[in-house]
Amino acid sequence: MRAVHTVNDLRDALESAEQIGLVPTMGALHAGHEKLIEMARRECRTIVVSIFVNPIQFGPNEDYSRYPRTLEQDLEACARCGADLVFAPSVEEMYPLPQLTFVEVTRVSEHLCGKFRPGHFRGVATVVLKLLNIVQPQRAYFGEKDLQQLQVIRRMVLDVNLPVTVVGVPTVREADGLARSSRNKYLSEEERRAAPALYQALQAAVSGIREGERDVTKVKSTALEILERQPLIRVEYLEIVDPDELAPVSTPIGASVRIAAAIWIGSTRLIDNLFVNAV
Repeated sequence: MRAVHTVNDLRDALESAEQIGLVPTMGALHAGHEKLIEMARRECRTIVVSIFVNPIQFGPNEDYSRYPRTLEQDLEACARCGADLVFAPSVEEMYPLPQLTFVEVTRVSEHLCGKFRPGHFRGVATVVLKLLNIVQPQRAYFGEKDLQQLQVIRRMVLDVNLPVTVVGVPTVREADGLARSSRNKYLSEEERRAAPALYQALQAAVSGIREGERDVTKVKSTALEILERQPLIRVEYLEIVDPDELAPVSTPIGASVRIAAAIWIGSTRLIDNLFVNAV
């Protein structure tokens, strides 16, 4: 496996590559990222993993400066999972001039996290488009834990006719249900014990719908009760949304939906979601 740090070196390395699969990451790799790489390995001939903490998707009071940066360990994980190439550019390499061009995916980005992180998905869509243009993969892999990111990218690819297949990969969880996330490293022991309540709340909402409850308020209330039992948890949102544009649904709950939530535990923000077929 080889690591490169410039666009020119990456393009040289990929000059004769075929069936390229791209796994875009911000590093601090965990089992969820490894699953993305392993799926790409099964489906593609050449696997590129990008590692780049993208400054333009962080707000002014967010965790850009303290986001985990573990390049040496990440390279080991990439090699272990079968990546062929790691692209780990500097900020100056990705943004050599002040960025004047941005990608805005409306509607899909306006709900859930988009309401609380203004500009975040503009930054995500912009950097992903740059990576897709640089690497020119046939397939690109993203985790379903970051549901809104996945849907924003899917819509961007459709709207601008990019010749790439976006592959969503199911969330990888700890034994107690907590979704794997690079930000889990921020949690204290006490906070870590409280964190699985997020998954438990989502499961309760899913169970209610499967058992026939169709009232949005009642389903949300059942889930919120579980979160409210944990004094360390502050709920940012918990919504029942359509799976495509992620707009909140109304009563009665009809077809397939996603239950999505964001919580704060101390200074750590966690997100998760579950799919349920209501028919």
